Formats: sequence, C-alpha cells, structure tokens
Amino acid sequence: MVTHLQHNNLSTEHIPGALSRAGHTVAAVFLGFVLVLGFFGNFLVLLVFSRFSGLRTPANLLLINISISDMLVCIFGTSLSFSASVRGRWLTGSYGCQWYGFSNALFGIVSLVSLALLSFERYSVLLCKQQSDSCQYRRAWLAVAASWLYSLVWTVPPLLGWSSYGLEGPGTTCSVQWHQRTATARSYVSCLFVFCLLLPLVLMFFCYGKILLAVRAVTGINSTYPDWREGRVLLMVVTMVTGYLLCWMPYGVVAMLASFGRPGLVSPAASLIPSLLAKTSTVINPFIYVVLNSQVRKQEKLLQIKMTPTVISMMDISPTSLHQQA
Repeated sequence: MVTHLQHNNLSTEHIPGALSRAGHTVAAVFLGFVLVLGFFGNFLVLLVFSRFSGLRTPANLLLINISISDMLVCIFGTSLSFSASVRGRWLTGSYGCQWYGFSNALFGIVSLVSLALLSFERYSVLLCKQQSDSCQYRRAWLAVAASWLYSLVWTVPPLLGWSSYGLEGPGTTCSVQWHQRTATARSYVSCLFVFCLLLPLVLMFFCYGKILLAVRAVTGINSTYPDWREGRVLLMVVTMVTGYLLCWMPYGVVAMLASFGRPGLVSPAASLIPSLLAKTSTVINPFIYVVLNSQVRKQEKLLQIKMTPTVISMMDISPTSLHQQA
C-alpha cells in the first residue's frame, strides 16, 4: 500500500489562510451539534427497526443501510473532526488522516448510492410488474451489498496511488487531495464527481419523476383517488432531491474548482463550509427518509417517541392502482 501523506503536512501552521481560533470554535460547535443529533437520530432509527420486524420491508432495508453508514460517519468522522476543531489542528497523525479520509468517503458514498437505489426500488415497486416478497428481499439485499462494493471500488484507489488522502481545508479534516494538479489526481476527481455524485442524482431524478407522473395520471383518471396524494408525492420528491443537493452538491462543486480552477481560488475557510454541509446529511437523512415515514411513525408511538407527522409515505400509494391505469 502506498502512503501519500507527509507528516510535516499535518499541522495547520503550514496551511496558508488557516482558520482563526474563533473560526475553529464555530466549526467545533457546529460539528458538536451534528455529532449528537446525527448519532442519536440514526440510533433511534435503528432501534425502531430492530424492535419491529414488520418494518423490515425490502425498501426499508436500504433505509437501514443509510442509517448504519450515517452512524459510522458520526463515529469515525464527525467525532475526529470535532476533536480537531476543538484543538485547532489535526490530532491523529498521517495514518489517522488517511483512515479518516478513506472511511468517510466509503460511508458517504454508501449513503449516496443507497439513496439512489432507494428511489429505484420505489420506482420498481410502484410502476413495474409486482414480484414475490422473496424476490424483492433478495433484490434489496443485493442492492445493499452493491452499495458497499461500489463504494469500495471508488475509495480504495487513493490508497493505491490513484490520487491520495490528506488534510483538507483549514487542517482539521481529511479527504481526497482535491488541490493536486496532476493528470492522475484530476482524472480521479472527475470520475468521483460523475459516478458517485451526478449518476446517483440522475437516477433519483428519473425514478422520482416517473413516480410523480404516474401518480398524476392516476389522479386524473380515477376521481376517487385523493388529490392530496399528488401533492404529497411532489413534496416528497422535492424534499429528497433538495436534501441531496444541499448536502452534497456544494462539496462536489468545490472539489472540482479546487482541482481545475486557478490555484488559491478556494480558500481553506471556504472549503470547510461544503465539508460541514456534507456532514449534516447524517442529521437530515433520518428525518427525510425514515422519521417522516408513516410506517415508522406508527411503531414509534409504541415506543412513546414523539416525532414529526408524516409527509412522505410511499407505502400509502397503491401499486395496484398504478398498474390499473397502464
């Protein structure tokens, strides 16, 4: 294994434009909230799924996978960057930085791919020919395994020499070395942007767009089909896509600017903001994809957990009614 991290690069003293003490404090406070909310939010989600076997449907297996990957980000990522921000410098050395960069990229891409596969699962259930439960479960487990394998395919190469992991921003987080100007590094960043950010987004647009069009068609044909269902699905689609774009697109854009823009275009302070936004996905995902799910809400009442009312529930849309209009 080739290590591309230099020990003398792990100090913020060598990073031009590093954050002030006040800046590190603000980042630490923000990361502290993300750490607590993200960890306990995903813990509650996993607790509910573990207590009620009826919730472990094929589509919800992907939700469980997202919660597991988000919790791992909190444990192996947010906690380390929080500690580093408190102290104002990276604390775990070059190997810790390499592990941080690899593990957070791994878990983050698992979450992104799972979100895209979840949209495809909903599309398949609602618009395609109905399949047996065993077939749906097998496909769901294959999707979970595929999300981890796909992520490994894109996160192992920097450990072997295709780009590398190292400090980013003000020196309190680690990631792929976006600022490297070599053809090898730029090719990796470009592939990562296309295959791990844009491709899942395109799949989400396609699947949720098809679902929305199908629900609108059913609403127009069947007068007994509630009109509010269409608005409900539209709200779900807008919420999911907006959450994805808000958390991940700024990070991808800044990475491309750092790789292909003029040197110094992205300052350390500016590069920290997209990184913080990406970590908020561990807080947003449980609310968008699970807590607001009507099935989960019904079971949470049994645990006496007070959560927000449902606004998205694909389970409330009858696949039969959608097939009848075809």
